[in-house]
Amino acid sequence: MLPPGRLLAGGLQHVAASYAGVVAPPLVLGAAVGLSARDLTFLVGAALFTAGIATLLQTLGFWRVGARMPFVNGVSFAGVAPMIAIVDAQGGDRTRALPVIFGGVIVAGALGFVLAPYFCRLVRFFPPIVSGTVITLIGITLLPVSFGWIQGGHPERPTSLTNLALAAATLVIVLALRRVLRGFLQQIAILLGLAAGTLIAIPAGAVDFTATRQAALVGFPTPFHFGGPEFQLSAIISMCVLMLVCMTESTADMLALGVIVGRPADERTIAAGLRADTLSSAVSPFFNGFANSAFAQNIGLVAITRVRSRFTVAACGGMLVVLGLSPVFASLIAVVPQPVLGGAGIVLFGSVAAGGVNVLLGAGLEKADNLLIAATSLGMGLIPVISRTFYDNAAIPESLKIILDSGVSAGCLTAVVLNLVFNHLGKRRGAASVEGDSREAEADSREGEGAEEGEGTAEPSVPVAR
Repeated sequence: MLPPGRLLAGGLQHVAASYAGVVAPPLVLGAAVGLSARDLTFLVGAALFTAGIATLLQTLGFWRVGARMPFVNGVSFAGVAPMIAIVDAQGGDRTRALPVIFGGVIVAGALGFVLAPYFCRLVRFFPPIVSGTVITLIGITLLPVSFGWIQGGHPERPTSLTNLALAAATLVIVLALRRVLRGFLQQIAILLGLAAGTLIAIPAGAVDFTATRQAALVGFPTPFHFGGPEFQLSAIISMCVLMLVCMTESTADMLALGVIVGRPADERTIAAGLRADTLSSAVSPFFNGFANSAFAQNIGLVAITRVRSRFTVAACGGMLVVLGLSPVFASLIAVVPQPVLGGAGIVLFGSVAAGGVNVLLGAGLEKADNLLIAATSLGMGLIPVISRTFYDNAAIPESLKIILDSGVSAGCLTAVVLNLVFNHLGKRRGAASVEGDSREAEADSREGEGAEEGEGTAEPSVPVAR
């Protein structure tokens, strides 16, 4: 437990790193549904509130719920595509989609909670060659998010010189502060860099205070604001597949964070973490929230700052709850321009990828099989990162697209399967064959010795070198 000042500053830094990831899914989904500005603000507030509850469950926990590690939980962006598909399936009245989505998430969260103690056993299939590949993919797949922020959320447009300048200035400030400062100030260099970048952006006209002026002081996320949950089989199946993807990503994130904090995540820790993910996902729709999973971007923040206290992230969870209950305070975080976030994101996400490379260096890449596993898995994971339309084929089932369109999930599954094929399947048979051959050779040598002795020679038999 850190002193109050450091606890709050560290928590605020995690809020700044996770805020964009929390609010992006409801913003995209709200636009797809066609919500009014007021309802869209309400949906964003609900996402912040439920993300705070999920983070508190993960960091503080109770009973066997919560990994009790410095994990930030929030709305999974992997759910955006299947949820928009549910919206499109509703036809003309798109506002009916939200209750259908909420119903599917409730069922999927409950199912995931039941499966958590069994799903966690997959940790045995995550040796360093797999976990290192997955950690590297987490960082690499997050870097385009940072680039998108630098482009102002419009990756199809050329980046403006103003955005490039703001991102570069923020990046240089963060690196300079990390080099010059010491102690606690060095640990919050990301937060200081974000504040400095925002101040620089004000005279450039890149900071918009409109949301702060229009936001209300207090606003509680009324349960079932958009209507009671509706349960449609197709939506439930889609959300269950999404939940399995989220559980896979959370497992990989817990393994990555365990390496960073020096506390390897075992089956019990992963099971508790998955229970927190799935329980918060099942409860979130009651407050107009969505499926939650671990936020990989905050793993980079832990790696950079080396502040491993889970109470720092618990403070972040408390702040997210407050932001969800007070739109005006939430808007203060929102004034940080996206290019400024992007400049800091290069350091955050790049550090995660570098951590994965460090794990791979100790995973035995000198062996051809391990090198092939890492190379193929990284390639599969990068396909949706490089080309978002690669799997846009009507012949590919939507449930499979959810997995393939997630670089982390696709690369993780590829690494697990290839590790089984190259390092496990057939090994026992091969070992038995070698052992049998050695026994036969030993028997032959003994027979040879016996034959020599049976000939009645005066010379003692010469022992056969084995």
